[in-house]
Amino acid sequence: MPTPTKGPRLGGSASHEKKILANLSVSLFENKSLKTTVAKAKRLRPYAERLVTLAKKGDIAARRKVVGLLSPNNATNKGVVHELFTVIGPAMANRPGGYTRITKIGNRQGDNAPMAVIELVMEPVSPKQAVVDEAEAVAAANVEDEAVSAESADSPESAESAESAESAESAESAEETKDEKN
Repeated sequence: MPTPTKGPRLGGSASHEKKILANLSVSLFENKSLKTTVAKAKRLRPYAERLVTLAKKGDIAARRKVVGLLSPNNATNKGVVHELFTVIGPAMANRPGGYTRITKIGNRQGDNAPMAVIELVMEPVSPKQAVVDEAEAVAAANVEDEAVSAESADSPESAESAESAESAESAESAEETKDEKN
């Protein structure tokens, strides 16, 4: 958990700050997004990310710890804990960190306080990473296919026929590209 700051806190005492963070995180996990002040969003981020990390573990000890952190005044939030462990935790299983995103949205009308939207990042890690993972899977499949073909190609005749098939395929593809250019 984040270390308490010295001096003024979000609402006064340290216990009040814990309750504020617990309530904000419950709202965040229920709605997947939350509009609040920048100061509260920055204080909420490490608290919420720690809860998601515990939810990724998924064991009973982590569940009990999350219930204790989300319920500082013994008001149980079983529905939120269930959703955190069954929906949010598995969705973040491949993500190594950075479960939340803070976007500043300008100042509030009444008191000119800087506002922000904090939201859970539910998208896959990155489109580039998904493409890289897919390419690695294809490369691994090709390596396995080559190993199987090398085992079956014990005789030199089968190796020559495989080479001639590859050269025939390359010749056909060369002819197709010439036809497309003309």
